[in-house]
Amino acid sequence: MPAIAFRFVHTADLHLDSPLRSLALRDPQLAETVGAATRAAFAGIVDLCLAERVAALLIAGDLYDADQTSMKTARFLADQFARLGEAGVRVALIRGNHDAAARITGALEMPPNVHVFGTRPGTLRLEAGGVAAALHGVSFPARGAPPEHPLRRFPAPVAGAVNIGLLHTSLGGAPGHDPYAPVSLADLAGTGYDYWALGHLHARQVHGGRPVVVMPGMPQGRDIGEAGPKSVTLARIGADGGLTLEERPSALVEFARHDVDFSGASAWAEVAPALAAALRIARQAAATPELVLRLRLCGATPLAWRLRRDRDAVEDEAWRQAAALGGLWVETVETACHPLAAPGDAAGSGALDELQRILAAEVAGGLDAELAALYDEVSGALPAEVRHRFPADPVPAAELRAALLAEGIVDVLARLHDAAEG
Repeated sequence: MPAIAFRFVHTADLHLDSPLRSLALRDPQLAETVGAATRAAFAGIVDLCLAERVAALLIAGDLYDADQTSMKTARFLADQFARLGEAGVRVALIRGNHDAAARITGALEMPPNVHVFGTRPGTLRLEAGGVAAALHGVSFPARGAPPEHPLRRFPAPVAGAVNIGLLHTSLGGAPGHDPYAPVSLADLAGTGYDYWALGHLHARQVHGGRPVVVMPGMPQGRDIGEAGPKSVTLARIGADGGLTLEERPSALVEFARHDVDFSGASAWAEVAPALAAALRIARQAAATPELVLRLRLCGATPLAWRLRRDRDAVEDEAWRQAAALGGLWVETVETACHPLAAPGDAAGSGALDELQRILAAEVAGGLDAELAALYDEVSGALPAEVRHRFPADPVPAAELRAALLAEGIVDVLARLHDAAEG
């Protein structure tokens, strides 16, 4: 096996110290915990660079957010970059669609070991262990759209060097992300580079072959829309030019979804034990110090209507148990349980099922215009970090309104069910 000669860490989309207004509405302490996690994750990335004795840290855009104004963020970054500089680690940084427009960008004085690519593609040459590397990158302007063909002016590959490109791009597009400097894998291959260090999409993607194209995803999630494990990429280039990749975990807080199965449960006294078991399993499976869960109650049970009606009580119990376990938060509780059919009855044949069909078919149909106006008003007033979940395109927006309306109808039926039983 060839000796490892050149190492680098590739990350992007930290959104350092980004405001978490949506979480703050639910729990200010949780928002503070997650907000601090972005700093801790970045400090952990620096620790990884030092432990692995890498030659460079590559940051492919959106190190912080456009509305970031705190000079505390600038000082924190300067301190972390200085740690790398003292160990001889270079930092290659491009600006993305968020940090290019941030107010602190102009005020942040970078130490000598940090190279920030300008708005015209440039090249930074490095050498470690006898392997030469040429890093090519571009930062897009703070105002206005990036160029239509962002690769057009990228430099030609440097002969005899490992050529690495840095680009903030949406590639071919992804749900929840604005199209930004889109390029295809074929476009990237056409440059003749060996590795493309990308940023912008928050989910990890790795495309093998030549070049190797890596979208590392964000190293620290900020809400349930960014659920799942988070990581950075540690790359090793052998003396023979061979490239190996390793995914390294980076998050201090993980967001996850977890089902609580109430199939067969028939007594309210079974709710608390079921929640406790589910929370213990989720906590034990998590690899991060902190875990934020969105619970989904599911299964066929006589408790279905009451679980929906008394969801607040279920949430309170879940929050209490999560706090007792430590390192665990419950973001919210969703209900997807359905009632058992009575003996001899077909599922969906009861009076409330018929009322549900009437409401969905007749009442909902007459509310389309009113619902659309309300949808536009509410989605426009949401914080920017969650607004993307309410699509503006007519077809997906109509589908989401229909789903929300169906959910509301079932909530109403849950209350009618309990009134009828009383």
